[in-house]
Parts: sequence; structure tokens; C-alpha cells
Amino acid sequence: MHPTCSRNCRTWHTHRILPILLACLSALTLLSSASIDAVAQAETTDTRYERIEPSPDGIGKRYMGREIAGVMGWEGAQWLERQSRAREERPELLLRELALAPGMTVADIGAGTGYYTWQLAKKVEPGGRVYAVDVQPEMIGMLDKQMAKRGVRNVVSVLGSETSVKLPPASVDLAIMVDVYHELAYPSEVLDSIVGALKPGGRVVFVEYRAEDPAVAIKPLHKMSEQQVRREATAHGLTWERSVKSLPMQHAIVFRKP
Repeated sequence: MHPTCSRNCRTWHTHRILPILLACLSALTLLSSASIDAVAQAETTDTRYERIEPSPDGIGKRYMGREIAGVMGWEGAQWLERQSRAREERPELLLRELALAPGMTVADIGAGTGYYTWQLAKKVEPGGRVYAVDVQPEMIGMLDKQMAKRGVRNVVSVLGSETSVKLPPASVDLAIMVDVYHELAYPSEVLDSIVGALKPGGRVVFVEYRAEDPAVAIKPLHKMSEQQVRREATAHGLTWERSVKSLPMQHAIVFRKP
């Protein structure tokens, strides 16, 4: 090709391609701006949560009048397996109140290291199953090791998300959260996902340190009153069934899906 022609062709192609590239970049900018605007609009229209100045033990986010507590990370997992826990909480009393039976499907939400998971699993044998749900992969790893060590084979570990327990619809007879609910960053969304996973007539049990009792030596944001639990649960269509008051430091509040 003649050198002059080559230069002219390159110039021609540049003049043709440049406007196209500019148009594409403009379109991408518009899409990006639209996405940012959509997210901002969604956050603005979501009135379920109120942003506040965080307290030392909270995340600066309020739901239905209470500040959500900071989550205990997997680094503190040894506290879940502390030797004094059986004496302090009397898990056998709670398990008795749950009225578990062979063949049931139970969801242990926020299962952590599996302190309650393996005990629940024994109660639903034979034929029963426990879904052990946690949002921290490290906790799931510890739980799986605990189940293998104990020879428990009817536990299915599930890595959930901050907004969903990731369980099949209408698959669970009973869901239990032991000292977990007050730390959920998105309690409304998680509770919706739990209700969706419950069978008709299925139960949800909230186990929380009693905020009404000043003798319970737990930080205030890591305790919940019965009134607050009932307020939040009934907002999701759950029906209060009963409150268990026989535990040393906690109350277990039982709700049923209609």
C-alpha cells in the first residue's frame, strides 16, 4: 500500500472509531450513574432501619426501637464452648421445652461451633435432620469438625448470608436462635427468610438473655426483653405461643407460623 494511503486510512479509521468509543463510554457512565441512583433510592425508601451514632457495643443501626448489637466474630468461638456454659444456661432444660421428636427437621440459626446443633440432632433421630446455619465460613468449618468428632451424621451445615438463611421453602418444623437474633444486621430480612423456610404450623424459638433482669451480667445490647422480641416477631405474621421462664439467665419465646 502507498504510504500516504496508509496514513489516510489510519486517520479515517480513527475519526470513525473515536466517536463510537466516546458514545460507549458515555453509555457506561449513564448506566453506572443509574445504578448508583437506584441503590441510593433503595436505601432512602427503606424505612425499616434508622442510622444512629454507634454505641460501644452496637453497629449504629436501629430496628424497631433497639440498636443492633455487634456480632461476635469466629475469633471468640471458644466462649461458645466454655466449660461453664452448661451450668450457666442449663441447655437440657431448653431442649426439654422444645418438644422435639424423631423425624423432625430443625434449623439452628447462628449455629456457631455447633454447641446446640449436635444436641438437637440427637433429639430428632432417627430420620430427623438439623440445618446448621451460620454466616461465617470459619464457624462452619469448626462446626463440621465438631460434628465429625462426635460422629453426628444428620447435620447439614449451611453458609447463610446477612439477609437470608438460605434454606428450602416450607422445609423446617422448628427454627431456633440461641443468643443470635439481637446481632443480626438485617433482622427483618432474615426473619422473613426463616418464616419462608418454615412449614405451615412450624415454630420459631428466640432464646435471649433477659433484658428485664439486671442480675443477668450481660452487656445491655446483647440482651432482649420479651416485649421487644414479641413486637418484632409478630410484625412478620408469627403468632406468640408461649414464653419459657425456667432457664437461669435466658427466656425462650416460642412463636408459630399460621
